[in-house]
Amino acid sequence: MKKTLLILSTITLILAACGGSSTDTTEKSTSTPAPASTQPTKSGGELLIAKSDCIGCHHKENKIIGPSYQAIADKYPSNEENINLLAGKIISGGKGVWGTVPMTPHAKITESDAKEMVTYILSLKK
Repeated sequence: MKKTLLILSTITLILAACGGSSTDTTEKSTSTPAPASTQPTKSGGELLIAKSDCIGCHHKENKIIGPSYQAIADKYPSNEENINLLAGKIISGGKGVWGTVPMTPHAKITESDAKEMVTYILSLKK
């Protein structure tokens, strides 16, 4: 009988020691949402340029093979006439304005996309 009582007491103590507590131990999420991106969003024209082969010859601020976008913006006022002129140069190509290397035509670029690209470029005027 003493042995049975000792075993039951031991089991009771073990269960009491290992039993669940009534306090909530689940972790609560204290994370905050990630802050919005601090990078400015790109305009439609800038995205179209990024997806094209323009970067092979042009850079935003530095002359490569062709003029920089900044130099183009400084040379041409942003108006409908220049937007049409430069969009035509993107589509049909051009030569002689910026040196001897001709600009290759980009016949697959639509007129509206070319105008959007030019509008972005001319917006870079300082």
